[in-house]
Amino acid sequence: MTYPRIGIRPTIDGRLGGVRESLEDQTMQLARAAAKLIASELRYPDGTRVECVIADTCIGGVAEASACAEKFRQENVGVSLTVTPCWCYGSETMDMDPRTPKAVWGFNGTERPGAVYLAAVLAGHAQKGLPAFGIYGRDVKKAGDLTIPADVKEKILRFCRAGLAVAMMKGKAYLAMGGTSMGIAGSIVDQPFFEQYLGMRVESIDMTEFLRRIDKGIYDKDEYSKAMAWVKKHCKEGKDYNSPKTRRSRKQLDHEWETSVKMALIARDLMVGNPKLAELGYGEEAHGHHAIASGFQGQRQWTDYQPNGDFLEAILNTSFDWNGKRAPYIVATENDALNGASMLFNYLLTNTAQIFADVRTYWSPAAVKDATGQKLTGKASGGILHLINSGPTALDATGEQSRNGKPAMKPYWEITDGEVKKCLKSTTWHPSITEYFPGGGWSTRFPKGTKGNMPVTMCRINLFKGLGPALQIAEGWTVQLPKKIHDALDERTNPTWPTTWFVPRLTGKGPFRDVYSVMNAWGANHGAISCGHIGADLISLAAMLRIPVYMHNIGEEDIFRPAAWNGFGTADAEGGDYRACANFGPLYG
Repeated sequence: MTYPRIGIRPTIDGRLGGVRESLEDQTMQLARAAAKLIASELRYPDGTRVECVIADTCIGGVAEASACAEKFRQENVGVSLTVTPCWCYGSETMDMDPRTPKAVWGFNGTERPGAVYLAAVLAGHAQKGLPAFGIYGRDVKKAGDLTIPADVKEKILRFCRAGLAVAMMKGKAYLAMGGTSMGIAGSIVDQPFFEQYLGMRVESIDMTEFLRRIDKGIYDKDEYSKAMAWVKKHCKEGKDYNSPKTRRSRKQLDHEWETSVKMALIARDLMVGNPKLAELGYGEEAHGHHAIASGFQGQRQWTDYQPNGDFLEAILNTSFDWNGKRAPYIVATENDALNGASMLFNYLLTNTAQIFADVRTYWSPAAVKDATGQKLTGKASGGILHLINSGPTALDATGEQSRNGKPAMKPYWEITDGEVKKCLKSTTWHPSITEYFPGGGWSTRFPKGTKGNMPVTMCRINLFKGLGPALQIAEGWTVQLPKKIHDALDERTNPTWPTTWFVPRLTGKGPFRDVYSVMNAWGANHGAISCGHIGADLISLAAMLRIPVYMHNIGEEDIFRPAAWNGFGTADAEGGDYRACANFGPLYG
């Protein structure tokens, strides 16, 4: 993949004869300082450092603004950051591209009115319908001080993370492998949403394509042999929870492993292609569908007949496989495209694997006491949410990776070989429950659940008739329950699926007044869960795409949206967000 770059636009007072000349060096140094910060802190999904492109000259007027825009087009710039320490001519120097996320950093110094330009140009952006984020440092700095203050750093990086997510989605595809699963509305793939809000296309294939490729051998046979050997060595089988009457033979189970591995190879090839297929004489299949995310329908038309998609979803969403550590693929179970898009948001902001889960059950302290005779303590004392689903939960979600001694899910290039082994060791694979999946298959389980005290963020895009998409966000933590409680509660539902116990951070009001209210207000049966508290980044990303946020527990001081949002209401920020998104419309609409 060719990744989008961040364009830095150093703007300047265009008056020659003493004014501009005195500012050239300082302005360009400010641009270089911003580029250095971005390159040192941010990485693309393959682990390489984010690249910045700086305009060839400072921008003092329309001619130089146009030259910069042309350079940015040639250099694959997808995000625009304007920087200046001084007054500039706002509408003559501003970025006019309507579909590029943009921000302006006006240096807070008294020698020259960079902050005055910031206010003027942001007003111009608002007036012209080109929303821009305003970055203004809290403390006044000396003109020659090129140290970027902490509050400015935070806003630059938040803007760039969200802007790159927007740029990386543009032009890619969501691949629907199959259609609607069991009537789940999220798997009624809404093409206008992907096209108008995310700049993506939707590609669709029938699940019979898997049968065709299996029957005709349209996959890399050498890789298949390698994958099967790896599975036999590292995918530890667990208890068969089927009754003696519904248990499947060892021969059948072995066949299900073989089919499941082939399905994983084929799903990946369908998403991104595989040059090996061209060598086998399948040139069309070698291209793939340019998919940055996908979903597998599975139930029921496929799973009543063939092994389920749990293995392909779990292993593709994981940061490693038989080929070693690598970037995860984003695959939504049950072809829930809205949860797939939510997972994609999280992934592009963090470069880490994602948890796809049912928001299955709220367990109150009283209900837990009644079911187990035990009392919830610590973070779990107010009740817990049971996040559990088959397949797509990445093996990273065992929590067996660590950062600073605490459980984490990390970008693949930070994961150690020892952590890979721990994740595999903490995952068991179980014959699927035959009543659920007559066609068989293998489901994952975390025998102890996800490790506790990992900060996580759960989000979900929902569609509303007459409104469009809206995003909800809940930051919180995983909790690891005592074995007696975990086993008792886990056995109450399908024990062959991976469990994460989640406690949201409460605010004492609205949907976050208690844990029950979070569950009660969640807008769908699924959620996308990412390691880290990334709610503020999600809010910035949603604003860029013009998707309002209707439920979150992010502190007011951390919310960063385009400056134009203030014009739609400051006393009621949530309502103002709705009005601004409706006014400006979807980014690609």
